[in-house]
Amino acid sequence: MTNKFFYAYLIGALVALVLAVYQLIVTTPKVSAPVGFLYLVPAIILSYLAYKVYHEKNDSELM
Repeated sequence: MTNKFFYAYLIGALVALVLAVYQLIVTTPKVSAPVGFLYLVPAIILSYLAYKVYHEKNDSELM
C-alpha cells in the first residue's frame, strides 16, 4: 500500500459512513441487523485501509 492513497481511503470511509448512517435513519423501521451491517462494511474496510497506510507511513519514517 502506498501513502498517496491515505486521504482517498479516509475520505471514502467518511463518505461511506455518512451514507450508511443516512440510509439507516431514512429506513429505520425496515432495517434488520444484517442489512445494517452490510451498510457499514465499506466504511469499516476503508477505515482499516487508511489505518494500515497511516501506520505503514509512520513505520517507514522511523527506519
